[in-house]
Amino acid sequence: MSTFAVESIQERVDRLEQRFTSATEAAPRTDLFQRELARLGGASGATPLGAANAVDLRGLTATATPLTAGVGLPTVVAGGAHPAASTAIGAAMANRGVPYLWGGTDAVHGFDCSGLVQHAYRMAGVELPRVSRDQARMGVEVPSLDQAQPGDLVAFGQPTVNHIGIYVGNGQMIHAPRTGEVVQVEDIDRPIATIRRVVAPSGAGAVGLASGFAAAPTTGSAGPVSPASLQPLFEAAGARHGIDPGLLAAVAKTESAFDPNAVSPAGAQGLMQFMPGTAAQFGVDPFDPASSIDGAARYLRQLLDDFGSVELALAGYNAGPGNVRKYGGVPPFAETQAYVRKVTSAWRGA
Repeated sequence: MSTFAVESIQERVDRLEQRFTSATEAAPRTDLFQRELARLGGASGATPLGAANAVDLRGLTATATPLTAGVGLPTVVAGGAHPAASTAIGAAMANRGVPYLWGGTDAVHGFDCSGLVQHAYRMAGVELPRVSRDQARMGVEVPSLDQAQPGDLVAFGQPTVNHIGIYVGNGQMIHAPRTGEVVQVEDIDRPIATIRRVVAPSGAGAVGLASGFAAAPTTGSAGPVSPASLQPLFEAAGARHGIDPGLLAAVAKTESAFDPNAVSPAGAQGLMQFMPGTAAQFGVDPFDPASSIDGAARYLRQLLDDFGSVELALAGYNAGPGNVRKYGGVPPFAETQAYVRKVTSAWRGA
């Protein structure tokens, strides 16, 4: 590629990044990034981000293609980073300038450090846990920064990890620093607790996952999945909304038998069996396990605050809060009464 062509592409990416920084909605930001990356990479083979670039973490096979050096991220792709790692960095870079928000997971409201990491790798088809301490147990450990590859996770905090970012090369990381700041690239100037490689570098053998975690199922999953594979999602949603993760797991077991694609005869959808109207109210994609579990946690938190007991919250989840108010307790519906018994029994391990 000629120097003129590279400079021309660089100018277009620079303009694109300015547009990302001023964008106010996550969907246009993501769509714009995908379209422009596909257009700029037409000759080089770069592909759009997202589910089409899914990575099988167990075998680390990927259809994603690395971002091309010379299109605005030259240090990112140097050193043989895995295609999914390059894609994740590109997704994180697209959100530079988005404000920090504790608990934030999207560009509309903001990102916290682990929310940015999870979002960036999800765009590359790789599912990570929600919180930094769990993300810092993924993959395999890299001994030192001079052995790090772009895309490795760099975690900080002792004795417990409390901050995380994505390494981009040259001793720098992209991260969401703290309240009052924005997603940005900065020098790594603090002690590193651990460096984790969650995908293998190009040409390397497969990197296994840390014990106790499996990739969360995607919309395309067929039938029930292992409860253990969902545990990080239950724990993350429970921590965000003050709900016992065991209660969320018990609801999923009772509602769908851990099937992310379940659809009831009444039209309830997904792992946590949201009706379409309720899903729309809470902004939930019922067939996405992470979204479904988070939405259920938010809904149960609301019901618990309204009614003050787990049993009444579960009754509201099943029969609607209006019926709980109407009857002044668990409604006299056989289905709802059986539902409350099943969930509480599963929750208490009876």
